[in-house]
Amino acid sequence: MPLVTPLSPDHDKETQELATFFNETLGFCPNSVLTMQHRPAISKAFINLNKAVMENKGRVTSSLKRMIAWVSSNATGCRYCQAHAIRAAERYGADQEKLDNIWEYKTHSAFSDAERVALDFSLAASLIPNAVTEDIKTELYKHWNEGEIVEMLGVISLFGYLNRWNDSMGTILEEDAIESGNQYLEKTGWEIGKHK
Repeated sequence: MPLVTPLSPDHDKETQELATFFNETLGFCPNSVLTMQHRPAISKAFINLNKAVMENKGRVTSSLKRMIAWVSSNATGCRYCQAHAIRAAERYGADQEKLDNIWEYKTHSAFSDAERVALDFSLAASLIPNAVTEDIKTELYKHWNEGEIVEMLGVISLFGYLNRWNDSMGTILEEDAIESGNQYLEKTGWEIGKHK
């Protein structure tokens, strides 16, 4: 049972219009956004931030951004966001081998060195206390420029917000997200947890 009940998708017309963004990314409006509608200014600000952070500017692809989100959500333990991130990575064309082996990104041959360092950055930046070191910075700059690093940290920070929101709310996980979680993450222990 969630801490706060999600409202109807048509509760706030402005949020509903902005939320069409999620039809592309997930195929549905997330229950987290429907809960944020209790204060529409929050739901609208969140959707606009999400759109800005996830906008594809080039080499930090839409699928890589979603894998960065998954690593961040995995580090914090948010089952809701893990399922959403892996679903969005799939919808944005992540290679099947990457989806099937996201847990092994550090060693699996499907991942490039540039992707590995981006995902290492996501993990380090998501830990408490923060674990971003000079070594990670050095590795990042071997593969990515400052604008790309800003994009990555935007994703990590956005999911820091979402991980706290959804784990605290116990947000109900949508059927399509459950399906993606089961398909790609269940083999290594993913479960729906409190998000029923």
